[in-house]
Amino acid sequence: MYGADVAEIFDLLHEARGKDFTAESADVARRVRAHRPQASSLLDVACGAGSHLGAFAAHFDHVEGVELSDSMLGVAGARLPGVPLHRGDMRDFDLGRTFDAISCMTGSIGYMRDTAELETALGRFAAHLVPGGVAAVDPWWFLETFADGYVSGDVVTVAGRTIARVSHSSLEGGASRVDVHYTVAEAAAGARHFVETHLITLFTREQYEAAFAAAGFAVEYVPEVQAGRGLFVGVRR
Repeated sequence: MYGADVAEIFDLLHEARGKDFTAESADVARRVRAHRPQASSLLDVACGAGSHLGAFAAHFDHVEGVELSDSMLGVAGARLPGVPLHRGDMRDFDLGRTFDAISCMTGSIGYMRDTAELETALGRFAAHLVPGGVAAVDPWWFLETFADGYVSGDVVTVAGRTIARVSHSSLEGGASRVDVHYTVAEAAAGARHFVETHLITLFTREQYEAAFAAAGFAVEYVPEVQAGRGLFVGVRR
């Protein structure tokens, strides 16, 4: 789970590194409407700091978000006044209503620890969709496409901060261990350094597809989009 240090810079950093939240959200909205042209409501699960959710608001009449991290929810709430935000775990959330579409972006589904949890989460997605509703899920890297030992590094200056981010990814059992080091420097506050470690499961494409089917979806996989990880588009039967 992301802490307060990362929550305040997460979307700014990734946008400065080239992530286009607006274009990604427009692409998801287009794929949703290819299956459900009348879609007017969307729930963004693991909405994080809210950049995708804010962009989705341009495509759907009603949007809401679910997020487990209190720190991320705080940033999203400040960014998106008036948008309903709920603290919840994708494995057991229950909002008591359904939507035309559900999104789950930025590889967040990979935090499910095994196929049982993956099926449970997708089952909660199905429970919050109308019949014929669409779930668009950006997966983490597949086991077969993961690059063990991958190192990434960037330095950006944005919103008065210079931020350095260096990460190292390694194979740990059936998961990727991602150690991320941040240094943030500001004129008034000086420089600070912090580290976050994430364990993200490396499911295979077949495991994702089986979990979607078990949750009651007809699913297709769109390759290459979302920084190369692809996108699963499931339609609730």
